[in-house]
Amino acid sequence: MAYQSINPATGKTLKTFEELSDKQVEQKIAAAAACFQDWKAKSYAERAVVVNKVAALLKANLDKFATHATQEMGKLRKEARDEVSFSAEILSYYAKNSEKFLEPVKLNPTQGEAHMESSPIGIIFGVQPWNFPYYQLARIAGPHIMAGNTLLVKHAACVPQCSIEFEKLWIEAGAPQGLYTNLLITHEQSEKIVDDPRIKGVALTGSVAAGRTISARAGKNVKVSSMELGGSDAFIVLEDAELEKTVAWAVWGRMFNAGQTCCASKRFIVVEEIADAFLAKFKTALEALVAGDPMEEKTTHGPLSSEAALQLLLKQVDMAVANGAKVVLGGKRLDRDGSYMQATILTDIKSDNPAFRDEFFGPVAMFFRVKDEAEAIALANNSDFGLGGSVFTKDVERGKRVASAVDTGMMFINNIDWADAELPFGGIKNSGYGRELGNMGIQAFVNKKLIRIHDMAAPLV
Repeated sequence: MAYQSINPATGKTLKTFEELSDKQVEQKIAAAAACFQDWKAKSYAERAVVVNKVAALLKANLDKFATHATQEMGKLRKEARDEVSFSAEILSYYAKNSEKFLEPVKLNPTQGEAHMESSPIGIIFGVQPWNFPYYQLARIAGPHIMAGNTLLVKHAACVPQCSIEFEKLWIEAGAPQGLYTNLLITHEQSEKIVDDPRIKGVALTGSVAAGRTISARAGKNVKVSSMELGGSDAFIVLEDAELEKTVAWAVWGRMFNAGQTCCASKRFIVVEEIADAFLAKFKTALEALVAGDPMEEKTTHGPLSSEAALQLLLKQVDMAVANGAKVVLGGKRLDRDGSYMQATILTDIKSDNPAFRDEFFGPVAMFFRVKDEAEAIALANNSDFGLGGSVFTKDVERGKRVASAVDTGMMFINNIDWADAELPFGGIKNSGYGRELGNMGIQAFVNKKLIRIHDMAAPLV
């Protein structure tokens, strides 16, 4: 595995990094283990000093961090800035609320007294993807470090500068050695880390294939894990939806981060009554996007993260078409330097088409017509994934009914606003298990210990 910064807008290699030796990996694990012995004894207030400082440094150096994200994986400049800001908010959120989230919970046994208390478990190993190079790190670092654990992180090979700079933040913030450690390692080294008895939990965000491999390894070692995997979210449009607002959300939902988001809108399920009007407006809006240098503010359509990502997407589209799908818009790479894909709409996708069950990780929208609400729900649920989804209707109660009926981890009514530190994030089915962010996000890697007090005689044998 080569750790390289390659600008996907130009195809030029910016920098290459060497992987760690096995000896260096062992030194870093040992440092994390030693740090845990001290860190777990720190008060929440003491931990918060470091975490708040990291958040402040992120905000103070927003443009620097945003530039790394844009140059390494092609994220639009504004989106990169927003990601850095949101990452800082997540860290501040956990610095403020972790003690409250993990305070002892009083129980009410029939006799005596009892409570549950939370305590850290040790080193957590995070395996994280490239599509949100800071947000993915912040949403595991904030809760798990505030809980008293230490963190080892293997980030994606195509964003090494982002991962290195994030580690430097902790050092600059005064974190003790071993509290947060970035690892430039191979897949084989990663598997050995999961096997290591000093590692107590594994948090992965990535593909279904990666989730199966790492979760199986964690399970074999009887270690707790959380998995946030892929998605093929339904975007349900009922006949009473406010069309202009809905189309605006459709464009954002499919094109945000160049469509490279697990919880992006990928299957557009529209009731027949307004299907033609929606499709026409959606197509027009996508055609209006401006491809260009992601560093320029006027650009609204950036590159995919890599040439490999582009080639995979093109292959998926060709396969879909070969199996009967029709291309209403796009379907090809853009004629320019860099790894750019045309905004694409596919229709006439039958259930036996491989595309029906695929996840398109890029600017490719699948469009489906349905006769009514019931058929929309059935189609939304006919998926191997269950991460997020949305429904658009003027009738909020109807929206709630549809949201409750869709089998997924998250549903949004008349919005797709998942970017809130207070809101738990995660899915079901092939989209994984466990939740990150919110109160639930700090509960995954702590020991929930029962303490019971009852002065009673032992039962007779």
